Amino acid sequence: MAMYAWEGMTRTGEVKKGEFEAPDEAAVVAQLRRQQLRPVNIKVKGKGMTFDFKIPFLQPKVNEKDIVVFTRQFSTMIGAGLPLVQCMDILATQQPNPTFKKCLYDVKESVEGGATFADSLKRHPNVFDDLYVNLVAAGEVGGILDTILNRLASYIEKSLKLKGKVKGAMVYPIAIMAVAIGVVVLLLWKVIPVFAKMFTDFGAALPAATAFVINLSHWIARNGIFAVIVIGGVVVAIRQINKTERGKLAFDALLLKTPVFGDLILKNAVAKFTRTLGTMISSGVPILDALDICSKTAGNKVLEIAIQDARTSISQGKTLAEPLGKNKVFPAMVVQMIGVGEQTGAMDNMLAKIADFYDDEVDTAVGALMSLLEPLIIVFLGVVIGGIVISMYLPIFQIAGAIK
Repeated sequence: MAMYAWEGMTRTGEVKKGEFEAPDEAAVVAQLRRQQLRPVNIKVKGKGMTFDFKIPFLQPKVNEKDIVVFTRQFSTMIGAGLPLVQCMDILATQQPNPTFKKCLYDVKESVEGGATFADSLKRHPNVFDDLYVNLVAAGEVGGILDTILNRLASYIEKSLKLKGKVKGAMVYPIAIMAVAIGVVVLLLWKVIPVFAKMFTDFGAALPAATAFVINLSHWIARNGIFAVIVIGGVVVAIRQINKTERGKLAFDALLLKTPVFGDLILKNAVAKFTRTLGTMISSGVPILDALDICSKTAGNKVLEIAIQDARTSISQGKTLAEPLGKNKVFPAMVVQMIGVGEQTGAMDNMLAKIADFYDDEVDTAVGALMSLLEPLIIVFLGVVIGGIVISMYLPIFQIAGAIK
């Protein structure tokens, strides 16, 4: 327990001061809230540094799991009839992530000051994106905030699950390839020079494969640092180019055309687009606003342009399916199902069915990718590492034969 000196402000603007003995700053904040005071300054008695002084990049980030838990709990509380401000106070007090805790307290203060819940969330774009804010705004206007929050939680959970599948498919091959490249570099850098010295002492002519591996080892020893610098420079250059509009468009178009991976990327993007658009339309968000948000969260520049073209087309009185079909980015089945949804007036249900279908397609694509990558990785390891080992033993076999 420590003694904290505090300054707080009442709702009328009057500043009050005092001291509390508490286990941490959060307990002091909670106590002040119960007294309907807004914390202005809190510090351990005898120390000059306030609890608000923190190094930004060392603070924990707010991840999607934090937002899912908050949204699900908030929806339950609102549905049970608790006042919004009280819900925020409870959730902020029990929030273990200090960055998110501070954000929630700020949102609560903003709501207490008379702002809408959606406008208060908009003050923190790094935590609550446009999709979240717009859905909450629709829920406030329609008086169905608890329902909207439930949909949001379900949407974020499904998005997390889909993202986890794709990331999980990438972790295994990337880890294996990284280990394999590390082993090869270690062999060429440390092990091969020992064999090279031994073969030089024998003075015999070396097989072509052995000579190639030894020359490669010598090159790495002489130019290894330069090669790392060049590779690093290429990576940085690609990242800078990818930040430009034309570079991002070219890179994303290339990704969609890559074998196996391109199909997986497209299916993942289609599932995300249809899930997002369906959730927003069913929640009462205007379709033009929904498409604008979907384009920003598409994750691929080619799809972003296609969605923006569709938005422009709808603003001119046309259908959604027509421009999506002309861009030839989305699969024909998706375009046709969206067209049927427009004709029947059940667009949100149709989009949800498309999203569910492509979630399963992503599962299948991930399984196919793993089935393809595993034998390719084994062959790669066998050819590269096995080839290096065999090339080193060839001269030994020749020497043994000559001795016989």
